[in-house]
Amino acid sequence: MAEPKHTTSTEHIPAGEHKTGFPPFDSHSYASQLVWLAIAFVLLFVLMSKWALPRVGSVIENRQKRIDGDIAEAGTLKEQSDAAVAAYEKALADARANAQAIANETRDKQAAEAETRRKALEDELNVKLTDAEKTIATTKQAAMTNVRGIAEDAARAIVERLIGKAPSDQAVTAAVADALKR
Repeated sequence: MAEPKHTTSTEHIPAGEHKTGFPPFDSHSYASQLVWLAIAFVLLFVLMSKWALPRVGSVIENRQKRIDGDIAEAGTLKEQSDAAVAAYEKALADARANAQAIANETRDKQAAEAETRRKALEDELNVKLTDAEKTIATTKQAAMTNVRGIAEDAARAIVERLIGKAPSDQAVTAAVADALKR
């Protein structure tokens, strides 16, 4: 086997490369680094101000316009929805008032019809009551007439049974008339 070869750090470093350390930290190149930094900064500043920032600004401006437009449209739609709600509530209130008016009209109409029927029925019952009172009076008069005749017949029969002889018609009539007067 071959033995590994040990090398020192100075053997493999080509001449002129990294002898002093990391190049940005080399104090001999600060001036050129600052010049290139200034050139790069100015170049980036010009590119950003002429090309990137206007694009970003226009995107922001377009977004702001879109947001403002959306807010305005939302406000318009809110006003329309508020107007629609107000119209709905007004229509609902009108419908309720109309229904109440119809209910009141129907109730009044039915009350008037019921009053008319009540009066007609009352008149009919009054006529029947008058007819019934006439019938009762006629029946009472007929009964009273019959009562006199029945009373006379009963008195005649009782007297005849008690004394065995029939009394005269005039005596029976006078006795019944005297009894009815009391």
